[in-house]
Amino acid sequence: MRKLWITAAAMLISANATAGITQELSACASITDELNRLTCFDALAQTVKTQAPITPAVVATATVAAKPVSANVEEEFGNLRKAKADAIDKIYLEIASITKDPYGALKITFTNGQIWKQTDGRRYKLKVDQTVFIEKAALGSFVLGSDDRNTTIRVKRLK
Repeated sequence: MRKLWITAAAMLISANATAGITQELSACASITDELNRLTCFDALAQTVKTQAPITPAVVATATVAAKPVSANVEEEFGNLRKAKADAIDKIYLEIASITKDPYGALKITFTNGQIWKQTDGRRYKLKVDQTVFIEKAALGSFVLGSDDRNTTIRVKRLK
């Protein structure tokens, strides 16, 4: 019976603490003067103890256009078996030929010998001798696009 009362008291105190912080946040947010609002939030932050400080991650990006890249690194870009291709995030290539598979997905061969295939079902017009970019996207995927258009398609490297 005593454990039940202790647990109930702990839950009640925890709920009140959360409600208090929420009310204080609302009060700080309602202040119209920027300096006073910032001071209010700073004072509230001092009262709340956090376990570990949150630090923003630093993300480094590089493109082929920004700095010269050796042909070896460019050849490895998009090849999942090679790990050195992490040095660049975007490459520009010239299209040598375009074909479609039986399902209508584009199969693009570039002048450097790389072959990439479209993985999504969107329509995208390309021409031979057109310069396009291939850029790293989320979760290890790649997108193909053009600087003069605002759309891209998802692609994967075949060769």
